[in-house]
Amino acid sequence: MHELAVTQSIVDAVAERFEGVQVSGVRLEIGKLSGILPDAVRFCFDLVAEGTTLAGARLDIDEPAGRALCGDCGSEFELDVPIPLCRCGSAGVQILAGDELRILSVEVT
Repeated sequence: MHELAVTQSIVDAVAERFEGVQVSGVRLEIGKLSGILPDAVRFCFDLVAEGTTLAGARLDIDEPAGRALCGDCGSEFELDVPIPLCRCGSAGVQILAGDELRILSVEVT
């Protein structure tokens, strides 16, 4: 479950950046193609944040869909699964979006 390590890294980064300040909310962007399960991050967040300035903070997660561009037919299309295949049958696609993992904002009190 690598989401535990990812969540720990997020909490550590926010706690370090906002040292000594109580954090009341964190907003993340986790793309559907990132390989990170948002529900697992939600589950781990409260556990990992306990005893830090993020304890009790609200966690909001945006989950943008993936987008890809086919190198064969040139069509741009949405992906919700990490199998980059175009409708034309080509696997020669470039991922344009959806693999993000970002801290978008932090709310402090």
